[in-house]
Amino acid sequence: MPVIARQLRAMSENVLLVGATSAVARVLAQRLARRGCNLVLAGRNQEELDAMASDLEIRYKCRVLVELVDARKVHEHADFVDRAMGCFHESLQGAILCQGVLHDQQLAGQNWSLSEEMIEVNLTGSISLLNLLADRFTTLGRGYLGAISSVAGERGRQSNFIYGATKAGLTAYLDGLRNRLYPRGIHVLTIKPGLIDTPMTRGIGKSPSLLSTTAERVGRDIDRAIRRRKNVLYTPGYWRCIMCIVRNIPEWIFKRLKM
Repeated sequence: MPVIARQLRAMSENVLLVGATSAVARVLAQRLARRGCNLVLAGRNQEELDAMASDLEIRYKCRVLVELVDARKVHEHADFVDRAMGCFHESLQGAILCQGVLHDQQLAGQNWSLSEEMIEVNLTGSISLLNLLADRFTTLGRGYLGAISSVAGERGRQSNFIYGATKAGLTAYLDGLRNRLYPRGIHVLTIKPGLIDTPMTRGIGKSPSLLSTTAERVGRDIDRAIRRRKNVLYTPGYWRCIMCIVRNIPEWIFKRLKM
C-alpha cells in the first residue's frame, strides 16, 4: 500500500451506524467508507447487514463489522453497546442513530400499537442507546454522537403530530445532551431532514413533492455536517427558513391551516 494511503488509513475513524439498513444510513455508510472509516453496522436484519458489510469491504477496502440491535428492546441495549464498543477495542470515534418509524397519522391515532412503535423506536429507544453511548464516550473523552430527528418535531401539525411528538422529544433530548457533553469534548449533531423519498415514506402514501429530497442528498449532508462539527443540520438547507416561518405563525392562524 502506498505511504499516503497507509497514513490516511491510520487516521481513519471507527463509526457506529444504528439503523444501518435504512436508505439514509446506506448512503452515509458509503460516504464514510469512501473516506477511509471503519464501520460497525447495527440493525435487526442479519442477512441485510451482512450483505451490506460485504459490499462495503469489497468496494472501499475498509473494515466493517455487524451487530444486531432492536431499538424497542431497551433491556438489551447495554449488552449491545458493550459489543459495539468492543468491536474496535474501545476506539469508536463516532455513532450516528439512523433508525426511525413513520406511520400514517390517522391509522396511528386509531391503533395504539402503531403509535407505541413510533414512540419506542423514535424516542425512548433512541434515548436509551444515546444515554449508554454518551457515558462510554465521556469515559473516552472524545468523539461525536448524532441522531436523525425531523423538521416535523418543530411544530405539531394535524398530518403527523404523533410522529412529530416523538421527534420533538428527541430534538429536546439532543439539545440537552449537547449541553452536557460539550465541556467533555464530545460533539452532538441533531439531524433535521424534511420529507425524504424512501420506501418508508412511499409506504404510507407520501409521494415525492417539490419539497421532498432524496436519501443521497441527506446522507451527503450528514457526512459534511459531521466533518464540519455542526450542531444542527437542516437538510436540505431551505428547511431552516421554512420552519422559521412555520414556528412563527400565530396559533390562532396556525390552527386553521391544513398542514
